[in-house]
Amino acid sequence: QLQLVESGGGLVQPGGSLRLSCAASGATAWNYDIGWFRQAPGKDREPVSCVTVDGSIYYSDSVKGRFAISRDNAKSTVYLQMSSLKPEDTAVYYCAADSWRGTVQAMCEKGYTLRSWGRGTQVTVSS
Repeated sequence: QLQLVESGGGLVQPGGSLRLSCAASGATAWNYDIGWFRQAPGKDREPVSCVTVDGSIYYSDSVKGRFAISRDNAKSTVYLQMSSLKPEDTAVYYCAADSWRGTVQAMCEKGYTLRSWGRGTQVTVSS
């Protein structure tokens, strides 16, 4: 069974940067498609970015140009480099994984169907 653990969250000032990590264990992690999602207080969970096994990448419009997703299959870890952070990026960030059949955009947009989820890491952007 695949297990996911997020780390790297914290408090950062507007305009700052953070790098989140999603470490996978318990299964052949490099065979999974992985995505980052976030949920702000009082709001629905929304997609941030997803990456498939073959390297296809999707970013939501709200983070495009500011965030970068990458995966290190040797370490079974997916990273989310976040730059030019804004207060509206404040949320709990989750990673999720599954073996997805379809486009990477569809994977992100239908993230609620992914079967493995981490517990999340808090990101707070505030001065």
